[in-house]
Amino acid sequence: MTSPFDLTGRRALVTGSSRGLGFAMAKALAAAGADIVLNGRDPEALGAAAEEIAGSGAKVKALAFDVTSEESVAEAIAHCDRDIGPIDILVNNAGQQVRGPLEDFPVDKFEQLLTTHVTATFMVSKAVVKGMMERRFGRIINLCSIVTDVVRPTATPYAVAKAAVGNLTRGMATEWARHGINVNALAPGYFKTELNATLIANPEFNAWVEKRTPMGRWAEPEELGGSVVFLASPAASFVNGHILYVDGGFKATV
Repeated sequence: MTSPFDLTGRRALVTGSSRGLGFAMAKALAAAGADIVLNGRDPEALGAAAEEIAGSGAKVKALAFDVTSEESVAEAIAHCDRDIGPIDILVNNAGQQVRGPLEDFPVDKFEQLLTTHVTATFMVSKAVVKGMMERRFGRIINLCSIVTDVVRPTATPYAVAKAAVGNLTRGMATEWARHGINVNALAPGYFKTELNATLIANPEFNAWVEKRTPMGRWAEPEELGGSVVFLASPAASFVNGHILYVDGGFKATV
């Protein structure tokens, strides 16, 4: 009997996957049987990530393009469809963080966060979804955050961007479900990644995370793997427009 989590025969594109959560999710999808297309802007880091995943026996390609450039996205997806193969699973993971007091936050940095998280998610999804519609199958998984619904001081612009990704996810699901496409989101809590390196190194913040999270610790990147496999798999065939929080119980308590 085939496992409901088996992704054999599917191809997954994970943006921002040369390191961190993107890389961890790509590894998990590969372990479940999917062929992987990695994305990033640093060819060297992308090559190293592809080599590591290929070492496990998975089929993997590296596709360097800028998710914030409509032209770059269009060229990359066309190349993928033509020379690599159609995308069945899209994980919109690429992102960045810029912190600062809201009253002093530069407008260009605010717009940069919106472009990187919201506009890029829209552009890559738009480029991929036409093919999914033709095949009447697709899984799109967007990356939200625990600050999709709550906010911390100095992180408001990032929270605004992630809240927009949350509603974009619901909108995509609403409009595209009738084409056989499932669109959901993952909302990670506090994970040990390069993006959070300065927070992890801050003793006060580190202690706050451990105390505030019911499980009493930061998550490891690999702990997001099972959730992305679930949302990409036949096991989640009737899950649509959902934001799955992977936060160790963070949002369940006050």
